[in-house]
Amino acid sequence: MKVYNEISLDEFDAWSGAVHTKEVIIDNDKEEDFNHLIEELYPDGIDETTLNDILWFDDDWVFEQLGIEEEE
Repeated sequence: MKVYNEISLDEFDAWSGAVHTKEVIIDNDKEEDFNHLIEELYPDGIDETTLNDILWFDDDWVFEQLGIEEEE
C-alpha cells in the first residue's frame, strides 16, 4: 500500500544525495517552483522514494528546470 501525504519540499525529509539538492533549491528560494514542477509531472501524487530519487539522481535536470546555476 502506498500512502501519499501532501507536503511541500521544505517538509520533505530527504536522505542521502537528495539532501544537498533540497538545500540548494531552498537556498535559492525555488521550493514553490519545485513543488509546482512535481505537481505538474505527477498529478496523481508521488511516493517518497521516487521524489528522493529525483532530487538525488536528477539534480542537474531539476536545477535546469528551476533556473538554478550551481557553483562548482
